[in-house]
Amino acid sequence: MKPSEGRARVVVEDVEPQVDCGRFPVKRVVGERVQVTAAIYGDGHDHVAARVLSRPAEEAEWRSVRMQALGNDLWNAEFTVDAIGGWDFCVEGWVDHFDTWVSDLGKRIAAQPVAGETRGQETREDLQLAFRTGAALLQRLSASAPKSDVAQLNEFADSLLRLAEGTDASYSDPVTDEIKELVERNPDLRFSTKSADFHVWVDRERARFSTWYELFPRSSGEPGTHGTLRDAARSIPSLASQGFDVIYLPPLHPIGKAFRKGKNNSAVAETDDVGSPWAIGGSQGGHTALAPELGDFKDFDELIRVAQDSGVEIALDIAFQCSPDHPWVKAHPKWFSIRPDGSIQYAENPPKKYQDIYPINFESEDWRSLWRELCDVFLFWAKRGVRIFRVDNPHTKALPFWEWCIHEVQKKYPDALFLAEAFTRPHVMYGLAKRGFSQSYTYFSWRNTKDELTSYMNELTTLPVRDFFRPNLWPNTPDILPEVLQKGGRAAFMQRAILAATLGSSYGIYGPAFELMDHLSVREGSEEYLNSEKYQLRSWNRDREDSLMPLLGILNQARRSHPALQRNDTLRFHGVDNPQLFCYSKRSEGDVILAVVNLDTANAQTGWTGLKMEELGLEPDEQYEVHDILSGETYSWNGPHNYVLLDPAKMPAHILHLRRQGSTNEAST
Repeated sequence: MKPSEGRARVVVEDVEPQVDCGRFPVKRVVGERVQVTAAIYGDGHDHVAARVLSRPAEEAEWRSVRMQALGNDLWNAEFTVDAIGGWDFCVEGWVDHFDTWVSDLGKRIAAQPVAGETRGQETREDLQLAFRTGAALLQRLSASAPKSDVAQLNEFADSLLRLAEGTDASYSDPVTDEIKELVERNPDLRFSTKSADFHVWVDRERARFSTWYELFPRSSGEPGTHGTLRDAARSIPSLASQGFDVIYLPPLHPIGKAFRKGKNNSAVAETDDVGSPWAIGGSQGGHTALAPELGDFKDFDELIRVAQDSGVEIALDIAFQCSPDHPWVKAHPKWFSIRPDGSIQYAENPPKKYQDIYPINFESEDWRSLWRELCDVFLFWAKRGVRIFRVDNPHTKALPFWEWCIHEVQKKYPDALFLAEAFTRPHVMYGLAKRGFSQSYTYFSWRNTKDELTSYMNELTTLPVRDFFRPNLWPNTPDILPEVLQKGGRAAFMQRAILAATLGSSYGIYGPAFELMDHLSVREGSEEYLNSEKYQLRSWNRDREDSLMPLLGILNQARRSHPALQRNDTLRFHGVDNPQLFCYSKRSEGDVILAVVNLDTANAQTGWTGLKMEELGLEPDEQYEVHDILSGETYSWNGPHNYVLLDPAKMPAHILHLRRQGSTNEAST
């Protein structure tokens, strides 16, 4: 293929970061740096220069950062994303004739004859010709330089011409650092080569670091009564004081009566059964209506106000499915799958049947109006102050819809965040993240052994996955009561909370059920809760003496105090000579956290660590102090090998803040 400009001699390849050859944006949060690398080279011996161009997508002017050579034709540079929203960047390379000339001139001057000797290979005429060449390069640059630099470029060009016309016996190098900086500001880009544009989506910090608490408002009232939004609002200040910054609420919409599920997911409901909040829609409305039992929009607005005053956010569950009573069923039957007998297809997972839910048909011939209506649901709640959405089962809806919908919402509300509740195949989970979901649920709930945890967290926190997938770790959800929590007792709940809070920069718990250690399943081998809150009101005594909230508060305070726990990219695993002990660290500049967790919920375990000292920023045999955030005790450790004993009946883990001997740099906990 013949190029449009054959004089562009530089090749730009292998630009990173990118996701699927630039098809999707990489993700960052505001204030972070984007490290850009590329292979950049040209023919022959001419020097090459390169820069990274970046800009917010809505700006016309590019920002420029010169790249530095790493060797072997590899280059790097970084730029900071200082605004939320979409960003573009590209790499530009060119033949740097002036730098080539500077290098050659230095060699010529070094090879000129020394007084009294004739060994030099460069004659006066050779050097004078070189000066003229340099002057011509500068004159070319001055023709396109800004007015503020033209005079200085011409002045130096004139000085080179004077040298070329002089009769000096020898010459010293006339090129100063000031001249080099001047030319660097005014490169000759006539024949430069640009890469394709690559993209970054920049979220606010909560996309990277967040602490979630799931709460059913209808279980927030007095025992035996249906709770309201105002009851839920009264819980928010205390949860905020324990370090939770996102309060996640299940769907708040009217619940259908047709085929309503009873307690423990029974197919027949009693007259007083409240049904599942995920069976959305009734005579009072659908996805933009509130269940009247919870209150009205004045109550909802008060909930948002209380959250804002407490420094937390409300995350709202959006589930695109309908009860048979939903207004869409009558108004838009084409949005659903019609069976041969003319009835609408309800949800099934044979042999299980969910007659209380109609799935959306994303192959509907009326898909355009369907997409618009669904997107408007997000916009409706965003207008009322919601900026975080937990999306139910997004993997059962068309992925092209999510890419369009999230983009549409973030065009108007760029601070909107989306959590994907998708426990499905990895490629589908990753595909949702690439198409715009800010955070994602993970398989953490089912990863229990040292090998399982190490392998899985390495996958999530290293390239290429970490450029587009942000994990949110949950030990439990209303749908998931893992076996380890059913059978492991208090130690299991403590262990899983510690793992989630320290392995992941974002984690969450299904509220009272976790802090009060609700562990009974509906039957052996099931992960469904007995008396599940999904189908009935529950009464929780959150003031119980055995509540885990004090531990959760300590964990959340540590996460706020230690920047190391607010990121995932520095997660590193360390050796321990006992397979039941799990050791890992995180760093953020001078802040270093080391965790050792006993994975055996029944027995005390001992062992010797095998720490990778360089990963901790320490010398191989250095002495240092470790402060246990959980117990408050401080130990003196030496080098990589240190003894640990962890009894799950007391505390199944150490969370250690490392400080060097004599250092006063200790974050508060």
